[in-house]
Amino acid sequence: MEKSKILYAEDDQTIAFLIQDSLENYYQINHYSDGRSALEAFGRQSFDICLLDIMMPEINGFEVAKQIRSKNSEVPIIFISAKTLKEDRIKGLKIGADDYIVKPFSIEELVLKIEVFLKRSKKTESFPSTYKVSKYDFDPKNYTLKDHQNTITLTQRESDLLLYFIKHKNTVLKRQDILKAIWGDDDYFMGRSLDVFISRLRKVFANEDNVLIENLHGIGFRFSEV
Repeated sequence: MEKSKILYAEDDQTIAFLIQDSLENYYQINHYSDGRSALEAFGRQSFDICLLDIMMPEINGFEVAKQIRSKNSEVPIIFISAKTLKEDRIKGLKIGADDYIVKPFSIEELVLKIEVFLKRSKKTESFPSTYKVSKYDFDPKNYTLKDHQNTITLTQRESDLLLYFIKHKNTVLKRQDILKAIWGDDDYFMGRSLDVFISRLRKVFANEDNVLIENLHGIGFRFSEV
């Protein structure tokens, strides 16, 4: 079986060696020591997932993620960084990243997160072809919302969250249940991540008066079409 291909951008050679050495039996790892080289490689090749450090020479990880997202809204992006401030984590998610791991971390944690995204991006059999959401046809396999004029491409996290809402339409959903279903955990940072993705979905449906994502204070959310 062909190995999944990972773009890995990290300027610390010691960390890069350790991660490559740990992962290369499972994946094809293409390592780049600065942001510019990573972006040039992304323009030439296709990757199944991107692992990005933030503090890199030439072009930092935030800007690399922005440019990757401008070219491809589907490829999963995971930040791996020593920057621990919640503002940095939230910034990474707002840019379009799907997850954020703080150094130091265990290789087991990294592999689990990689596998979650790879399985979701390759899973097709469990989804119907499309779901109707207001005027849009939602295709969870390809992360798209289409009407007869426009196509909106979602990130994988946005698509996962929207699919979960659709499957539980008109139901009060507890925050912790959403977090465990989509993120696999319900800690503080995951909760902040959920808020970011809720905000992004609300922007997508901002002009659709019949689509509501209600914030139920102290409980969670309710997705409905009226």
